[in-house]
Amino acid sequence: MPRPRKQQISLDATPYYHCTSRCVRRAFLCGLDALTGNDYEHRRQWVEDRIVFLGEVFCIDICAYAVMSNHHHLVLHINAAEAHTLSDLEVAKRWHTLYKGTPLTQAFVKGGPLDDAQRQAVKEKLDQWRLELASISRFMWALNEPIARRANAEDHCTGRFWESRFKSQALLDEKALAACMAYVDLNPVRAKMATTPESSEHTSIKRRIEALKVAHTHHPIRIHIQKLSRLQSKTHARCQSSRIEKKTGLRELRSHFPLTPHPAINPTFLEPRERLDSSEIQKNQIFHAKNKR
Repeated sequence: MPRPRKQQISLDATPYYHCTSRCVRRAFLCGLDALTGNDYEHRRQWVEDRIVFLGEVFCIDICAYAVMSNHHHLVLHINAAEAHTLSDLEVAKRWHTLYKGTPLTQAFVKGGPLDDAQRQAVKEKLDQWRLELASISRFMWALNEPIARRANAEDHCTGRFWESRFKSQALLDEKALAACMAYVDLNPVRAKMATTPESSEHTSIKRRIEALKVAHTHHPIRIHIQKLSRLQSKTHARCQSSRIEKKTGLRELRSHFPLTPHPAINPTFLEPRERLDSSEIQKNQIFHAKNKR
């Protein structure tokens, strides 16, 4: 029998996880359906907006994401330390941005009078919500369920929108994290939905690149990003023929662009509070992990 998600996630092992959800029957319910001709591209923006919103509410950092035509990818970091440092009032306010809460928690937020028994009931409820705000299962439910309802309302139908519950994969070390983030960032390029990372819509890599262009308009890093994008496109085209060519192309790409992190650049989208040390990221380069496959 399948194992519950709570048994598959262990913060003692790693706080980083790769999560995916796919549309029912792999239908292009978030893109252009070649069979019916219906265009659902606007739903990809729904998913992206929801991801960004939930990243501000939950104690979960969005390291990378990519919204495709019939599925989406997320690399998440569970920030348990932030959840424990939140005050009871902050927990209640965050939860109320998603759900109505209870009459007692609403009175607590408004500063209304509460007796000892009511305060105890509120305390127990807030302790439960504190755990939920650092839960990947709750995060994915809060992401997928409203999208399914909205899409079904648009299509005037009922039933499943996502084929099943989300799938998750633990990222146990820096090498796995770097390789997974590279896979997510380059997924639209690999699927031929875009030619370069900066042209791939509804992805975290495009947001990061656009932010860098604004913050470092005259900085050499802009040239490096453009160079990386061109080399990635050339390497991707050359790597389709054989595994040997793939390794050769990745070594060439790595030699041209060592991916040395700039101190002013945040390696993640929503700036996680616990980042990997830059020297460790350098030692475990994205393409070094792929070369060993």
